[in-house]
Amino acid sequence: MGTDAGPAAIVEGAALALKRGLKAAFTFHGDEAALAPLIAAEPVLASTSIVHAATHVKMTDKPMHVLRRGRDSSMWAAVSSVSDGKAQAVVSGGNTGALMAVARSRLGMIDGVDRPAISALWPTPRGRVVVLDVGANVEADEAQLVNFAIMGEAFCRALTDKPKPTVGLLNVGAEDQKGHELVRRAADLLRKCDPEMAFKGFVEGNDISAGAVDVVVTDGFTGNIALKSAEGAARLVGGWMRDALTGSIMARMGAVLMLRELKELKRKIDPSSVNGGVFLGVNGAVVKSHGGADAAGVASAIDMAAALCGKGFHREIASTVARVFERIKATAAGSEVEAPDFGNKDPGNQDAGNQDAGYQDARNQDAGNQDARNQDASIGDDGMRAAE
Repeated sequence: MGTDAGPAAIVEGAALALKRGLKAAFTFHGDEAALAPLIAAEPVLASTSIVHAATHVKMTDKPMHVLRRGRDSSMWAAVSSVSDGKAQAVVSGGNTGALMAVARSRLGMIDGVDRPAISALWPTPRGRVVVLDVGANVEADEAQLVNFAIMGEAFCRALTDKPKPTVGLLNVGAEDQKGHELVRRAADLLRKCDPEMAFKGFVEGNDISAGAVDVVVTDGFTGNIALKSAEGAARLVGGWMRDALTGSIMARMGAVLMLRELKELKRKIDPSSVNGGVFLGVNGAVVKSHGGADAAGVASAIDMAAALCGKGFHREIASTVARVFERIKATAAGSEVEAPDFGNKDPGNQDAGNQDAGYQDARNQDAGNQDARNQDASIGDDGMRAAE
């Protein structure tokens, strides 16, 4: 569960999701002694089951260490419940790099996908935008950016039912000559390899919140900074508004008159309302909740996992990847340009790539404070079953 509030936030979040009308069944993986009284306090979770795990993954654990010695952990058990068909999705608030490594190991990768990416939903006036990568890969070459674009477009199509989502590459300018060579090569590849994709070229940082395109593609380093900057800006504006509306008697009276509108505004700018990063590229539904998420944030991550169940989004990604890569190879064969390598690479090379600076919240770095926090939840059988 890996949240600052320990397993309480996960249990309360699951209960909140059910109270809001979600049809799901949960299995919690973790310390049964810590989980049982929390679940007992929520009548709506009466049918919930617990799978006791002897250990948990700490925020300081390296991914390779978890792969070698973490097989009795709650994280391993939760992800395994999806690979074994006992659950349809897994939600975790724990160590992002370790979760990515375990997901790769237990679920496997989609053919043709080199590295997984973490996608996030970004609120805009035109609806939510898919942004990826937001932390799985601190670096990405042009082939991997193409991969991300394909996965993000397929994911958006499956999640929103938009038949042809628009796609943009994040850059310092919208003009073709702007940016470094890598991002320009990626744009050129996307224009040539997939005529069915509605690729709109480059987009700038301010275009994300404007909803200029449905899918924004970038490397995990840039994407994570953009995500955290937006979250910080939302909290800053929210704080300023709170101060302004409580600074005088007249301001308080005005706030009372605008209470309904203010609640709606708070809902729109609250980062917890869009909590839940989806791992794209693995053969299964894995949702990463923010390590500092409260119950409302956890409920949002669970809602995301539930939305993925039955969508078959990873199969949509697989079929799109196969089609596009065949065209890339055919295009390269007819020219002097060598086709980029899109094949699955050695998983051992992923250790450095799965460094999520944002999701591995600095507040969760104290290994001594991790007891009973890394419970995992799976979502499944009759709607969903799995929770870390």
